[in-house]
Amino acid sequence: MAVEVKYVVVRNGEEKMTFATKKEADAYDKMLDLADSLGEWLQQAPLNLDDEQREGLSFFLAEHKDALGQILRGAAPAEAPKKAAKVKMEKSVATSKEGSTSEKQAA
Repeated sequence: MAVEVKYVVVRNGEEKMTFATKKEADAYDKMLDLADSLGEWLQQAPLNLDDEQREGLSFFLAEHKDALGQILRGAAPAEAPKKAAKVKMEKSVATSKEGSTSEKQAA
């Protein structure tokens, strides 16, 4: 017989999701907290959203918070990872150039 440990995210007495790791369960719980906060914020918007629409929108925004953050910073979601990779590559090239200069000076 096997023993399995499962982590269950419960909200208002209702089981939302089950996860194999605590890290995944905590991340989902945090995302639900963000969705709740966004839902409260969207209530103040000058839009006529019913509860189901507001809940769906807030959940979508929370689920895609990284892309939303990139958009709010002025970068398209697809552009930001490319820029980050380019910066990392430039730094590694600069570091390797510095290393070779140091090696030349030591010789």
